[in-house]
Amino acid sequence: MLGRARKVRLDTERLILRPPLHADFRAWCALRQDSKEFLQPWEPTWAADHFSRKSFTNRVYWSQRSIQQSSAVPLFLIRRNDSALLGAITLDNIRRGPAQAGTTGYWIGQPFARQGYMREAIKALVHYAFTTLDLSRIEAGCLPENNPSRRLLENCSYKYEGVAQSYLQIDGRWRNHVLYANLRGDRRGRTDVG
Repeated sequence: MLGRARKVRLDTERLILRPPLHADFRAWCALRQDSKEFLQPWEPTWAADHFSRKSFTNRVYWSQRSIQQSSAVPLFLIRRNDSALLGAITLDNIRRGPAQAGTTGYWIGQPFARQGYMREAIKALVHYAFTTLDLSRIEAGCLPENNPSRRLLENCSYKYEGVAQSYLQIDGRWRNHVLYANLRGDRRGRTDVG
């Protein structure tokens, strides 16, 4: 596939998951600004130029490079019935060789939270990761007190694996995270004993 652009588009019942486009700038800014208080407690501190056109352009180019290099799959959640931008999901830190793993990260705008959109997106991305990318392990982490995110991961077949101390800087502070993983052909909790 060298020299040919990789195209990624995942379709679900209500969503189209596709890489960000330059034309998404205004919708992305509006959704992030409108959801600022909802998102900031769970995210790294936003840079001073978070809402600049240049920053968004860099995000689009990073997305394109990441997909080409198979290092990440950053996707926007677009609602089918009205083309509204709802949020984003990324399969990042893709590791090949013996690991065959990646890490999921996601956010959704406040008006669209708790309506099943992110569950739909995660399930589609995990399926893509296991079937198309041939990964074996998909990881995720969230703050221990983020109960909606924890329930979401558990409802998408991620299983709790432990706590990582001072895992990421969130909202300006080093924070512990609970870690989850979704394994292809997961046998945790199963035995062959009849």
